Amino acid sequence: MSSEWEISELGKEAVNASRPFEFNEYPRVVFVNTGDVLSGKFLHANVSEGKGLPGQAKKALRKNDILLTEIRPGNGRYAYVDFDASNYVVSTKFMVIESLGRVSPRFLYHVLTNQTSLDEFQRIAESRSGTFPQITFDSIAHFPIPVLPMAEQDRLVEFWDELDNRITLLRETNATLEAIAQALFKSWFVDFDPVHAKQQGRAPEGMDEATAALFPDSFKELELGLVPKGWRVVTLGDVCAVTIGGLWGKDTKEDVDLVPAISLRGVDLENLRSLGFAVDAPVRWVKPAAMEKRRVSESEVLIASSGAGPCGRPLWAGANFESLYGMPVIFSNFVKRLECGNPSKAIYVDRLLAEMRASREIWNYINGTSIPNLDDKLLLATKKVVIPSDDVLAAFEQIARAIYSRLYSQQAQTLATLRDTLLPRLISGQLRLPEASSVA
Repeated sequence: MSSEWEISELGKEAVNASRPFEFNEYPRVVFVNTGDVLSGKFLHANVSEGKGLPGQAKKALRKNDILLTEIRPGNGRYAYVDFDASNYVVSTKFMVIESLGRVSPRFLYHVLTNQTSLDEFQRIAESRSGTFPQITFDSIAHFPIPVLPMAEQDRLVEFWDELDNRITLLRETNATLEAIAQALFKSWFVDFDPVHAKQQGRAPEGMDEATAALFPDSFKELELGLVPKGWRVVTLGDVCAVTIGGLWGKDTKEDVDLVPAISLRGVDLENLRSLGFAVDAPVRWVKPAAMEKRRVSESEVLIASSGAGPCGRPLWAGANFESLYGMPVIFSNFVKRLECGNPSKAIYVDRLLAEMRASREIWNYINGTSIPNLDDKLLLATKKVVIPSDDVLAAFEQIARAIYSRLYSQQAQTLATLRDTLLPRLISGQLRLPEASSVA
């Protein structure tokens, strides 16, 4: 470690700012709760009336503040305020961390939100008694903070920001790819664009002759209205069956017969696509027989069955999960598996559920107030769907697979892992920036 780099403590270099928000000055506000930030970003900027907000809407923000949730700090609910946030009011469940000056706010942000730091905060949270794993500023006040020369801090911030920008670009590409897949699904199976085109004597746009030949050129009146001739209206339960999950394991190995597996939770299904697989899903030690019962395959769709944010979020299980994570993948008891029989139907069901979630139709099948829960029996028994021919499903699978193969890319995960691996070595002085730049 470089002798010029002092190691201080968080409580000596920053404060948890508790500035009361002035509702008289800003009657219309942007309220930010703990679920409204993720991995450095604010997820909305919706303006609402200050009156009637939850009681925890109390804290004011300033530019260069660091937001870090007190509840389950390992879940990525943090953000950096890089804009004028005068009309932003945030929940008291956030720490609003303000640098005292010796450490630049952006440098401090990178130190606190590195995966190693978040893992330590989560460990502290889980060691404390309470309803939820929770930390306070006092409980992490002794966390070590390096105090480097300001010029060195600026160089490191520039390097980390560049990595973050590259990760963000990849994640935005993922969002675009998913939008393309969803637009194609809607065109084929909701709006029936190819059938309308053929009915009008036109060639379907953007479609080769062989694929166009798979679609009928007329409609038939069925219970859902006009449906392409030869296609069927069935319940979702006629297409897939549900299996409830279960962990069957522990966080640590206590038996020689146990094997490791990644256990996907509902929150992981919510974040996987948007984060480009940079999700720290937990490893569970499970019995081999139990693992095989809960192992996911490309003929299945996972759907989050609980939680205000992820509930109803689908994820096709054929995304080479095991190569992405390097070990078997199972699903937790916060996730249910929809067995579809083959990959073509699974991809169709994945996009169908995504369409229902985008239109909020899925909430017709979710009950519970404090903790929403998916009523899968109601969903499968009553949701009517239009099923095309097997040939059309196979054609959609072929196109969708090409999109998914790029969507489920390891690039963002690789860069995120690189960033989190390099940061502790850089701030300790074990690795200098020119070396790190060559690695990246």
